[in-house]
Amino acid sequence: MSETWVESPCIGVCELDLDRDWCKGCFRTRDEVARWGMVGAAERRDIVENANRRRADAPPN
Repeated sequence: MSETWVESPCIGVCELDLDRDWCKGCFRTRDEVARWGMVGAAERRDIVENANRRRADAPPN
């Protein structure tokens, strides 16, 4: 797969859900947020896919 730009899922709501250890805005884990700037496009796509899965499975606020 090509190493193309992958847009960050950040929406500017940077608040950690301490029970689930993910951001309430983008649904990335603390580790995924920290690694974002150091990983390539393939891993970024995986992070976005996992965040989207968490968003879909998350209980409503």
